[in-house]
Amino acid sequence: MPSTSISSPRILLLSAYDAASHKRWRTQLMAALPEMHWHTLVLSPRYFSWRIRGNALSWFQHPQLRESWDLLICTSMVDLAGLRGLHPHLAKTPALLYMHENQFAFPDSGRQHKSYEPQMINLYSALSAEQILFNSEWNRRSFIEGASALLKKLPDEIPVGLMDHIFEKSSILPVPIEDELFAVRERPIHHTQPHLLWNHRWEYDKGPDRLAYFLDALLERKQDFSLSLVGEQFRKQPEAFQCIRERHAERIVNWGFMADVSEYRRLLTQADVVLSTALHDFQGLSMLEAMAAGCIPYAPKRLAYPEYIKAPFLYASELNEPIKEAEQAADQFVQLWQQPLEAQMPDLWRLSQLLPVYRTAIKALL
Repeated sequence: MPSTSISSPRILLLSAYDAASHKRWRTQLMAALPEMHWHTLVLSPRYFSWRIRGNALSWFQHPQLRESWDLLICTSMVDLAGLRGLHPHLAKTPALLYMHENQFAFPDSGRQHKSYEPQMINLYSALSAEQILFNSEWNRRSFIEGASALLKKLPDEIPVGLMDHIFEKSSILPVPIEDELFAVRERPIHHTQPHLLWNHRWEYDKGPDRLAYFLDALLERKQDFSLSLVGEQFRKQPEAFQCIRERHAERIVNWGFMADVSEYRRLLTQADVVLSTALHDFQGLSMLEAMAAGCIPYAPKRLAYPEYIKAPFLYASELNEPIKEAEQAADQFVQLWQQPLEAQMPDLWRLSQLLPVYRTAIKALL
């Protein structure tokens, strides 16, 4: 824990589903602001439905919730309204809600039981917080639009102006990229056989089927490539991954999860292109990391990507026609790759750039 003085503000940071990106954000924030007196409550990232519904109950008897704090910082899975209801003295403590994601914009895999409860918890927490920070404008927009659509389905007694109230107390503040990840690209871009990097979670919402269509479309256009397909893996994986491995075995440079952080960061400096085929990405940390290391981004024109990727490197989004999207993306890629290309550094997402904004946001609530 960072050294503190008696006058240091006491902050309780709660992460109800402490997935990798959430853990990275909170540890980064605590390390970067050592003048604050930090305490944390976290729950492991499993049993999603229970976590989002039950976190206030899971923490009910925790002694830290009986203490007094200068500020609560909660991640988007925390049931802030429920937490304050079970611990009434916390209702007087200002709360900042950090929205890594929202439950209104997750694509349907067809496997989940349809429930509005996670969305309602997001909504109640947003109404309860004094300040809301979204990691992208896409995240905020999809939350506002999704919550508005849900409210229209409810039968009666809906207060007027809820979304205006939430919008007015919200701001955009991304998860920062550490300055040490930024590097001047030393290797020239390989135009004949570009090294493609796909570095996302191995789940349906990251579009592995669309990646498979795109890779096939590149070969149909005589565009050669090498491929590194890495990222967090799970016991069950979409069939598209096995299809890609079988069809492109001789082109694969790296495959699977890279546990060694230094090896992964070295890969970021070796690849030429960082690809996304995602249906869901509220910010896109893996894209931003690779861009900082010198990779050329190539992503669909949707989600948060247009907020930091220039138009020539965005291909047309065809949500309902994945094969058409892949073919258009391949045509555009082949033309793009015939031109001189330069890295696009996401300098505004640097930790050193965003840290003063975080400090100001926190101090405004203290």
